[in-house]
Amino acid sequence: MNEDNSLAPASEGDDDSARDLGLMLRVKVGDTEAFRELVDRHQQRIVGTIARMLGDATEAEDLAQEVFLRIWKSAPRWEPSAKFTTWTFTIMRNIVFNESRRRSRRKTVPLEREDDDQPQHQYADESAKPPDRAVLDAEHQDAIERAIQELPEVARMALVLRRYQDVSYDEIAAILKLSLPAVKSVLFRARNELREKLRQYLGD
Repeated sequence: MNEDNSLAPASEGDDDSARDLGLMLRVKVGDTEAFRELVDRHQQRIVGTIARMLGDATEAEDLAQEVFLRIWKSAPRWEPSAKFTTWTFTIMRNIVFNESRRRSRRKTVPLEREDDDQPQHQYADESAKPPDRAVLDAEHQDAIERAIQELPEVARMALVLRRYQDVSYDEIAAILKLSLPAVKSVLFRARNELREKLRQYLGD
């Protein structure tokens, strides 16, 4: 698969971009040590983004490996016309969107429990202590993750890249193939939707 790497010029004076460029030029000619360093430099961001996109930390590792495998296979054709991160996140976008659509097609109805015909009673534990701050914080974080999962895939990726990876608006536009105003509009709507879903946690 020939990934598009002509998305956005690398920023001059950016030490990280310059390091990635130098490594990728070595990978282009088959340098495995340079490739290992690139993986070490970017694997955590890729895994984290995929995990938040799919809500599945376990599968994120496997899909991240697929991202880097595509980078390795595409390296001989790569030209330094884009930031390495932009190119990498674009490959990741393709893999994640394909996986999201595959999952949506195979959704099945959960199997019924054998005792579903029996009445289920739940009683409050009168001896239970009120939840402490750590529990409330965990519930809040879980609610955020669930709300993000409910966003449309483009809005979800834009938000994850911006909120958790601090990717610039320009780079998000290149990754998602949107105009800059479109990215800002998508993020504005996504943040408003999250705010609405999380109203009970945000207070007045």
